[in-house]
Amino acid sequence: QVRLEESGGGLVQAGGSLRVSCAASERTFSRNAMGWFRQAPGKEREFVAAISWSSGTTYYAGSVKGRFTISRDNAKNTVYLQMNSLKPEDTAVYFCAAGWVIGTAITRSAEYGYWGQGTQVTVSS
Repeated sequence: QVRLEESGGGLVQAGGSLRVSCAASERTFSRNAMGWFRQAPGKEREFVAAISWSSGTTYYAGSVKGRFTISRDNAKNTVYLQMNSLKPEDTAVYFCAAGWVIGTAITRSAEYGYWGQGTQVTVSS
């Protein structure tokens, strides 16, 4: 079973940057994709970004494209989400997810079998 541990959330002013990290407890044979999702109060969980662990292909939600960057460190079994030009509407709990996901399903939360506990990101105006 894969355990995921997020870190790096916090409070930042609008226009600022944060980087959140997600460390996986197991090597890549348990998953071929890792993603970030977020959930704001009163809203459904939504896709933010994902990365194919083998190819490094990245996927982004339209609302974060050009501002957020997902990357991975194979040796550390860690995925990162660099968030720049943050906006108040980016405020949410950010969840890391891992799973065996193929194609465009990588953007769907139901495809992921493993989830972290979440880390709060708050952007003040």
